[in-house]
Amino acid sequence: MNDQPFDLDPAVIDRFAAIVGDKYALRDQADIAPYITERRGLWHGRTSLVLRPASVEEVSRIMRLATETGTPIVPQSGNTGLVGAQVPDKSGHDIVLSLSRLNRIREIDVLSNTVTVEAGVILQTLQEAADAADRLFPLSLAAQGSCQIGGNLSSNAGGTGVLAYGNARELCLGVEVVLPTGEVFDDLRKLKKDNTGYDLKNLFVGAEGTLGVITAAVLKLFPKPKGREVAFAGLPSSPKDALSLFTLAMDRAGASLTAFELIARRPYDFTLKHGQGITRPLADDWPWYVLMQISSGRSEADG
Repeated sequence: MNDQPFDLDPAVIDRFAAIVGDKYALRDQADIAPYITERRGLWHGRTSLVLRPASVEEVSRIMRLATETGTPIVPQSGNTGLVGAQVPDKSGHDIVLSLSRLNRIREIDVLSNTVTVEAGVILQTLQEAADAADRLFPLSLAAQGSCQIGGNLSSNAGGTGVLAYGNARELCLGVEVVLPTGEVFDDLRKLKKDNTGYDLKNLFVGAEGTLGVITAAVLKLFPKPKGREVAFAGLPSSPKDALSLFTLAMDRAGASLTAFELIARRPYDFTLKHGQGITRPLADDWPWYVLMQISSGRSEADG
């Protein structure tokens, strides 16, 4: 990494810092380091400034100033992505905009089965809040203890529940977005049956922050399954066996089949080698593995 001074105008940096206050305008490279490196160390960037706003108004002012000064902004959530999209480039011209302080769950509506959350809410925190309300938020992935909703939506995250519940796009009913001009696009609607013209939220979900900064969203909740069964199986030859098993599982379980993940031998062995506290689930080794989950509205006590 090049330690030479970066090219951002100090006067411009001061103007950005004044929006969030010095405490939340990170300038020291030791403080900045976690924001400019991908978790595995494969992607590195450079910046003179990381901004950590606490409100939509502050994000709006930042974007307005960025447009005025021609300063590139890189929105960042939990920095858990593995393709480097959340890392600034090496020019030193970018400013990182961390959404981690926008972390309120604004509302859980059990009547409409929706939750309104800010972009910095950690996925696992949302899952636990939904569970406490006797509801399910089905998006689930390996980084759920640190990834944030804004990044999940901006990357249209999938996870293990796509088969039954869809990607993040299918779980989103409405968004609040700050546009590059600083204008706030408020489309936090809960309506599920909506045929009122253009579905503008889908321009922003999966756009990686290129069209605007997602600051909040209305997401779908579901009734919490009363019963779940998980199976892990080894496959003797090729992924084609998984298709046969998938067809059989769908024929038998139908919509109750809520997860079906194909796992190759290499990542399986890697996880066993490097994961902490992981027990080998099968005595024998196989070329491929399948993880399945069947969920039901009935509990074991129901019979």
